[in-house]
Amino acid sequence: MRTWTLRGTTTSYVVGVPDHGLWARLVAWGPHPVEIVGTEHFVPRADVEPLEYAVRGVRYTSPVDLVVSGPDGSDELCPVFDEAATGEAGDVIPGTELQLVFRDGARGVRLELHYLVVGDVVERWVSVGNDGADELTLHRHDSAGFVVPVGNTIKYLWGEWNSEFQQASVTLPRGRFTIGSAQGITGHSYSPFLATDGPVAYGVQLAWSGSWEMSADVDTTGLLRIQAGRSSSSLGLRLGVGETWTSPKAVGACSAEGADGLARVFHEYERSMSRKRTPHVLYNSWFATEFDIRAEHQLELARRAAGVGVETFVVDDGWFIGRSDDTGGLGDWEVDPAKFPDGLDGFIAQLRGLGLDFGLWIEPESVSPSSRLASEHPEWILRTAGREPVLIRNQLLLDLSRDDVREFIWSTLDRLLTTYDIKYLKWDANRPRLDSGDQRRDLDGLVVSNLYAILDRLRARHPDVYVEGCAGGGARVDLGMASRVDTLWPSDNTAPLDRLRIQEGFRTGFAPHLMSSWVTDAVGTHDGRERSLDFRFHVAMAGVLGIGADLSRWTDEQLKTATRQIEQYKGFRELIADSKVYGLAAGVQYVGPTRSVVFLWETGDGNVRGTLPTRPRRVPLAGLDPAKNYRVGDDVHAGSYLLQVGVAFDGPADSQCLIVEALD
Repeated sequence: MRTWTLRGTTTSYVVGVPDHGLWARLVAWGPHPVEIVGTEHFVPRADVEPLEYAVRGVRYTSPVDLVVSGPDGSDELCPVFDEAATGEAGDVIPGTELQLVFRDGARGVRLELHYLVVGDVVERWVSVGNDGADELTLHRHDSAGFVVPVGNTIKYLWGEWNSEFQQASVTLPRGRFTIGSAQGITGHSYSPFLATDGPVAYGVQLAWSGSWEMSADVDTTGLLRIQAGRSSSSLGLRLGVGETWTSPKAVGACSAEGADGLARVFHEYERSMSRKRTPHVLYNSWFATEFDIRAEHQLELARRAAGVGVETFVVDDGWFIGRSDDTGGLGDWEVDPAKFPDGLDGFIAQLRGLGLDFGLWIEPESVSPSSRLASEHPEWILRTAGREPVLIRNQLLLDLSRDDVREFIWSTLDRLLTTYDIKYLKWDANRPRLDSGDQRRDLDGLVVSNLYAILDRLRARHPDVYVEGCAGGGARVDLGMASRVDTLWPSDNTAPLDRLRIQEGFRTGFAPHLMSSWVTDAVGTHDGRERSLDFRFHVAMAGVLGIGADLSRWTDEQLKTATRQIEQYKGFRELIADSKVYGLAAGVQYVGPTRSVVFLWETGDGNVRGTLPTRPRRVPLAGLDPAKNYRVGDDVHAGSYLLQVGVAFDGPADSQCLIVEALD
């Protein structure tokens, strides 16, 4: 068997092709080799082997990743390894892409398996080429099948609007577990993320912002395999003669530091895809004003925001003509002169006078039925012929599979960003894509590809604009978006105890520099117990800090608290964005080379603590050097003490923010 070893920072991924050349199989991942012993009796050998990519026609009874049919109705392939198209076996130089090429001469199919290691993450994707004489149809087209060497308990993230990123797990002695989205968007219900727990943890994510599916299957040998890819349409994908289809990337990672370590591997990978930007403290006016946008009121809020240390002021929904509520205006992206009598330029100049940058909300993929755009371009609205389009949240979707719609959205964004001094853009998407139209075309692929093209063009043309991705909360949080925006909005739920749980789930797969988090006055949807303003700030400071409360209603004492917390946040925000993150028994710790930031939260009923005899509560820290000394407030402790004994977390405060500094 020929083998290739892809080396990561601390792990390796070894793939091999047996001498018969009928498939590629996993040899080892991390510290665990994968071996199957014994003789198969009732099934082909391929159905019990740890295949890297399973094709219908080579594998029959176990799940497959690719199903292709031709005009004769057959959906079987038998691609054979093409030695001439692949480099020599052995170690693969880090940063070098490995391609394993298989060809089916009878059908004329070329299958290319692509591999690239970034840090300790293995990127995998496939290309399917039609080198034959007939049109082909792809009925299933996964990006990869990751064999997980150990474990059969699957961790996943589920949710709904206002309750995203809830953590759950399922144990599969045998059988199959599947999550996904058929909404044309990543969705609130599940994240494209599956992982295992244990001393060595494995995880898989999918970099796709449309419809998707991920499955975990434990076969008869007890081996776990995770499949990840785009959802198949009802009619499949057509592949013409001479054409090549390429899947989105699926990424796999493993860590010998368990689930917490696996999160850190994903965080490092996501930072490698992101721009190095210092996150500014922002204020967003939505919760204070909703659609009641009046320049003088916005400026009143801006003065208060600037007074507490905010750096960017974002005007949310309602700034454009025809937008007095959620029934109109989308698509007609012109500034409403009644709301900004001195023009948006004049408003921005006044913000500049306060020392504030300006940010703007927009939802460019949607259109209101009553808008001028809908009247002038009814053909741009996504619909199925002969049927009325599905109305969700009083809005319809533009058909972003069309190039003219893509150019309209791009020109709208470019015009706004060129005309006005906008430093922050909040891109929202408040509904799923339900109308399917003509399924003979690849609607999902065209829409997402055009979305990505606009975002890539936006970054290239306007590199100084900080972009936030939002989708009715956290309905478009995935690696595809994480590589194209600067921050992501995890949820519309900003209540402290609810949000704390949401953010804990978010961090299992996504880095803190991507986690936009606001301080508001919201009452909990699920847990309405009150928490202090310090608690709310500490939750928000664990990501990219913003404020969304009505500052005109805050007391002087509340404004002083905000000023103090924002000043402290500015002192360590780069560390939050670029550090190793460790989950603690009562909080989270961000560890840099010489400093750590520790957030501790009392999530129970803290009012009764101290009323009965009890031992002081202590929280052990993580990620420190046991041989070094550290200052925590006025105290100095050895790293070994802080790692084993920890810091005190008692008293009346319901949260703490501690700075831990190395002294030697």
